[in-house]
Amino acid sequence: MRPPVAPAGWSRWLVPPAALSVHLSIGQAYAWSVFKPPLESALGLNGTQSALPFQLGIVMLGLSAAFGGTLVERNGPRWAMTVALVCFSSGFLLSSLGAATEQYWLIVFGYGFIGGIGLGIGYISPVSTLIKWFPDRPGMATGIAIMGFGGGALIASPWSAQMLESFGSDSGGIALAFLVHGLAYAVFMTLGVLLVRVPRPTAEEAGGAARAAVTGPQVSAKQAIRTPQFWCLWIVLTMNVTAGIGILEKAAPMITDFFADSSTPVSASAAAGFVALLSAANMAGRIGWSSTSDLIGRKNVYRLYLGVGALMYLLIALWGDASKPLFVLCALVILSFYGGGFATIPAYLKDLFGTYEVGAIHGRLLTAWSTAGVLGPLIVNWVADSQESAGKHGANLYGVSFIIMIGLLVVGFVANELVRPVHARHHVVPAPREPADDIDAAAADRTERA
Repeated sequence: MRPPVAPAGWSRWLVPPAALSVHLSIGQAYAWSVFKPPLESALGLNGTQSALPFQLGIVMLGLSAAFGGTLVERNGPRWAMTVALVCFSSGFLLSSLGAATEQYWLIVFGYGFIGGIGLGIGYISPVSTLIKWFPDRPGMATGIAIMGFGGGALIASPWSAQMLESFGSDSGGIALAFLVHGLAYAVFMTLGVLLVRVPRPTAEEAGGAARAAVTGPQVSAKQAIRTPQFWCLWIVLTMNVTAGIGILEKAAPMITDFFADSSTPVSASAAAGFVALLSAANMAGRIGWSSTSDLIGRKNVYRLYLGVGALMYLLIALWGDASKPLFVLCALVILSFYGGGFATIPAYLKDLFGTYEVGAIHGRLLTAWSTAGVLGPLIVNWVADSQESAGKHGANLYGVSFIIMIGLLVVGFVANELVRPVHARHHVVPAPREPADDIDAAAADRTERA
């Protein structure tokens, strides 16, 4: 499938909606918790078992993005979006069959393995194309698309809950809900497949940005993973995501535990509202902070994510159980940084490695997400279980894990400070010389001849 080239006069502002149609669909992954209680009741599962499809999906997201990134670059966004559509929708259809026949392994395989491949390929499918269309505002462009992944649950969560209420929460109702999801998302993602275009060879022909996309240093994906800059950013992303997902995964029970002994404990409905607020902060951070990075620079905005994030965790650890507004505000800031980190990292990669194979490099970097997806929940849940076994309760369940998160964010902050421009020996396309460089070179040549 050849990448579709934009005709003359094509508006670059049609590309973000194409990306959003895919990201809003695959963002359903954050709403998996809606299916957990019905599955546990209908199939006799425990909490750990009902989480397997989501956990496997996140692991496959990172792995498929890493191994499929080069194919995405080679074959273009339409091919990638088509693969994502087929895998993500097929995952739901297999899950529907698994629920109907009460074969849970089919749900794990369908949603987690096959659907997880769709998550990874779909997540990276528009990134390189958006950066090439918006070389003047790469943070804003990728933020618009990746905002959709964070906001997908805001649509999917109430929609899924309504379907389960209408169809029933037994195995037959769950199967029908999965079937409707698979078909509906296939139609919605098709819009992105049909709409997406790549820019013409020059910015003038495409009617796009003021200069051609391929400028500055250009580094291949194979070469990028040999640079210290790549691994510094891998650590940065791992630490930032670990800190955010540690709260996101356990948000409702966490706020309930923090104020269980207060005069105004948190109700179940209020805890659910807190989770919705966190999702909104996650989504807003993806467009807000990534756009801010276009103004203040990527390194500076990651200093904010990691440094201020550590401060927010410290405030919660010290005084979070004494003030609900303080707890909620700090958690919202942390989750906005969590979302912003995802949306800003493609632009950071573009700054360091160029647009040559930025999609493939981004895919390899997303293995950090797979790592953090295991690490964050493991830290918070393991510490909480250990503290509970020791006879502690309430906010005391989380103090140690918050200190660990602060330490991880400090490690990420140091890694960000170590990021420097990529050495010229790694470039595959030499950076064009500035006029001042030409003048200096000419002057040096005249001096040598004299």
